[in-house]
Amino acid sequence: MNWLNRAWQTFLQTVSPKHFYFISGKFIPWLAVIAGLLIGIGTVWGLAFAPPDYYQGNSYRIIFIHVPAASIAMSGYLGLAVCGVISLVWKVKTAEMVARAIALLGAWFCFLALVTGAVWGKPTWGTYWVWDARLTSMLILWFLYVGVVALYGAYESSATGAKAAAILSVVGVINLPIIKYSVEWWNTLHQGATFTLTSKPKMPPEMWMPLLVMILGFYALFALLVVLKSRNVILQRERRSQWVREIVRAEGERHGI
Repeated sequence: MNWLNRAWQTFLQTVSPKHFYFISGKFIPWLAVIAGLLIGIGTVWGLAFAPPDYYQGNSYRIIFIHVPAASIAMSGYLGLAVCGVISLVWKVKTAEMVARAIALLGAWFCFLALVTGAVWGKPTWGTYWVWDARLTSMLILWFLYVGVVALYGAYESSATGAKAAAILSVVGVINLPIIKYSVEWWNTLHQGATFTLTSKPKMPPEMWMPLLVMILGFYALFALLVVLKSRNVILQRERRSQWVREIVRAEGERHGI
């Protein structure tokens, strides 16, 4: 059991705020390049070269933003819940800091999914909003994100706020399977999943391939934003640490401050 304890201590050192800050910084340029290339290629491919849909015409092209944003909103909340469990059970400070970043960014991606879904719904369903099972559960997801963000700042003690936010993120994860399977459990207007692991895509290759490129690009963008936001949170929370002071001093000297 000693080797397990040593392995765990090594892991804790690796995910400490200081080590996370320096290690994650190495991924920033790669994530930026990957996100820029994939989103650029996917946007041009989807908007300029993908054919119009037989029934929806060109209005379907909103899926190149809506689907990636909705996918990230759900995956981001799952990541938020995982960070919540880690911070509650193992008291890893970095998990709580990353969760703060995911909560705010996930809320924006979820909002983007709701807005683009409304834009898509107007020409497709004749209205911007219906109390459809998928739409309603997605709106609940946005409220959960907003609740988590609010809890982080609702208490004078940051530790108390982080604990309350982590509990809500873990409890709220039950909404994810409701979103995922709502189109199967209930009679809804929302179409089924475009991609599944057990069947081929429900779109021709010239449509789903640029969509897949956009999804991958959005995930790279989300990872980049989470890393950048997490690093800012770490610097703010660890501002009294010697290593942060050294970073600030070095940056000041580099810019002649």
